[in-house]
Amino acid sequence: MGRSQSINALVRRGISESEAAALVDAGFTVTSLSKADPEDIQDIVEDPVEVIALVRGRKASSKWAPPAPRKDYEDLDDILATGLGATVRKVCEEKGYDLPVNVMVEVTRKLEALGRKRKRDVQNVLEKVNEQYVSHLIDPTEAVGIVGAQSIGEPGTQMTMRTFHYAGVAEINVTLGLPRLIEIVDARSTPSTPVMEIRLKEDIRHDQEAVKRKAVTLEMTRLRSVAELELHPNEMEVHVIPDLKKIEEREITVDDVQKSLRRKNITTHREGDRIIIKIEAPSYKTLQQTFEWAQEIVVSGIPRIDRAIIRREGDEYVIYTEGSNLSEILQLDYIDAERTTTNDIMEISEVLGIEAARNAIIKEASSTLAEQGLNVDIRHIMLVADVMTSEGAVWAIGRHGISGTKESVLARAAFEITTNHLLQAALTGEYDPLSGVAENIIVGQPVTVGTGAIDLVFQSHKSK
Repeated sequence: MGRSQSINALVRRGISESEAAALVDAGFTVTSLSKADPEDIQDIVEDPVEVIALVRGRKASSKWAPPAPRKDYEDLDDILATGLGATVRKVCEEKGYDLPVNVMVEVTRKLEALGRKRKRDVQNVLEKVNEQYVSHLIDPTEAVGIVGAQSIGEPGTQMTMRTFHYAGVAEINVTLGLPRLIEIVDARSTPSTPVMEIRLKEDIRHDQEAVKRKAVTLEMTRLRSVAELELHPNEMEVHVIPDLKKIEEREITVDDVQKSLRRKNITTHREGDRIIIKIEAPSYKTLQQTFEWAQEIVVSGIPRIDRAIIRREGDEYVIYTEGSNLSEILQLDYIDAERTTTNDIMEISEVLGIEAARNAIIKEASSTLAEQGLNVDIRHIMLVADVMTSEGAVWAIGRHGISGTKESVLARAAFEITTNHLLQAALTGEYDPLSGVAENIIVGQPVTVGTGAIDLVFQSHKSK
């Protein structure tokens, strides 16, 4: 491998070009660096631990750059107004570095943690930060949609079609891999395997027995699960015989069972622990319908939560559920609402709003890809989430959503159901401004991205 190829290989791993050149000139390659110790290169680069970690493909935990303590809700502009922050901002202005405020604040915090407050140190660090920042900026008029689609679609071809166990919880299965990614971008109304991760408040999260009791009360319990139903055709009655042990396990009473029947306008009376349902309009058909219908009545728990199990994570216990009902779960007083989540994106949109739905799309898509061992830059996924939620509601990517509602007739026709789109456009007299990529390719014009987005003006009289 030549010198330039070795440098490029290191740059692709996140090492600055100047440091990569110095390492190659010192005789290092990607292979030798992956086996080297930080002490071997500490005279060549500023942060040898970070460089070794980048070459090995993992994030560093560097003694040269300990994480700086930070305060929540701190005003970023205040940090850059005095002390080291003011020096960082002044150097950026002097050198013409157009760095975002949050980047300048992060540099300030890192320098403070390292104890490097000299202006020369600030200049050296900012030079490298600016070099990295500029190299990561998207080019003007870049076709970010095409790049994003390719960056997600290509790894997507390597995804499996299987359903895996969820996060080590053997009792609960969720859809992962390609089927889950399709669910996300199609904006399905409900996922095929809805799951909630319920975090609890400090006072009970460490008590296993208390968490178990709460998990039991969450499970949606139908009458057939806690009682035996008997048909008595001669008396035109249905007898409900509660299983007292199962009722006690779910922390309910026979009275609760009777109340659940009365809430459905079913006339009942008690004979000891036995509940008698009397058919008001006697007929065998009505008796049979009542018998079948009564079995499905919800006695306790939260609707749509079919099962709940607990799992120890660190020093706390977490409840995982099959089924999702975010709105009702968040109303429980022992729930840590800030950390409780669901994989049902549409439900998040309804309960918490469109911004929360956008974050859920990013989290679900990125975790689905990561679970398959696929590394896709988060910015591509963020772009998809932004497009899906830009109208204030969660839209699907396909022809029933974004692609089917484009302004351009030709772009819609180029995607799917071509004849229908063209006929409908002709009937309604639609006009195509030819402002996008697909429609310009169809008519043979330069596309309006990249160099095609630039108009040149030629003043002919100056050439004479």
